[in-house]
Amino acid sequence: MDSAFRSPLVDLFRRGDAPRDAMLLAARGLLATRAQEQIALLVLLADSPDAEIKAQASATIDRLPPAALAEYLARPDVSAEIRDFFAQRGVVPGPQAAKTTSEPMVESDDLPEIPAGSEEDQARLLANLPIADRLKLAMKGTREQRAQLVRDANRIVATAVLSSPKLTEAEVESFCKMGNVSEDVLRIIATNRAWVKNYAVVLGLVRNAKTPPALSMQMLNRLTEKDVKMLSVDRNVPEALRLAARRAMVKSKHG
Repeated sequence: MDSAFRSPLVDLFRRGDAPRDAMLLAARGLLATRAQEQIALLVLLADSPDAEIKAQASATIDRLPPAALAEYLARPDVSAEIRDFFAQRGVVPGPQAAKTTSEPMVESDDLPEIPAGSEEDQARLLANLPIADRLKLAMKGTREQRAQLVRDANRIVATAVLSSPKLTEAEVESFCKMGNVSEDVLRIIATNRAWVKNYAVVLGLVRNAKTPPALSMQMLNRLTEKDVKMLSVDRNVPEALRLAARRAMVKSKHG
C-alpha cells in the first residue's frame, strides 16, 4: 500500500531498502517520532510479506489510542489510502481533526545514554551501538549526534537523520559540505524542494565531489556568476561539472 506521506525514512521503507531489524523496530512503533511517519510506516508494514513484521505492525495498530487515531484521520492531509485502511478495521475519522502530528501515537523507548567525551570518543561510542539505538538517536538525539550519524555506514541510519523533526536547515547546509557523507544522503537533500530553496545548500551540493554529477549540473544555473567561475577551476569537483561551468561562463559572456 502507498501511504502517500513522504519522508526520507518512509521512502526508504517503501523501496524495500530497510533492513529487517529496522522494520521490526518500526513495526513496534518505536522508530518514527511524528504521528504521520509512524502511521505511514505501520500501514506499510501491515502488508509485509514477512509474517512476524506483519503481525507486529498489526498488533501495534490495534493498540493505537482510538480517540487520537480518529482525530488524526480527520485531518485534511491524511491520504484516502490511509483512511480506507483504517475504515476496513472499523476506524473512521472523528468529528474534530488533530491540531498537530508532531508527537507519536505510540511512545518509543528511552534513548540510550552516551557519556560525555571528545568528538572522536562520541563517534566510537555511537558506531558500537546496535542499529536500533543508532536509529533512535538519529531521529531524537542531539545535533552533535546527528552530525556523526549522518555519516553512518548504514544507509538507513543516515537517512533517519534526514527525517528527524529536530533537524535544522543549518545542519542540512553543513551536511552538504561534508566530504564523508554518502551519495545517498546528498541525493536525498538535492531532491528535497524545501532544502534546495536555500542557496547555501545548493552551493554546498554542487561543490561536493560526492554529489552525483547529473544533479550538480541541474543546479549549476542556480549559482551566481562568481560561484560558477570558482567552480570552473575547482579541481575537487568532477571534470564534467568543471567543464559545464566553463561552458556556462562562455555562454554568459556571449549571452
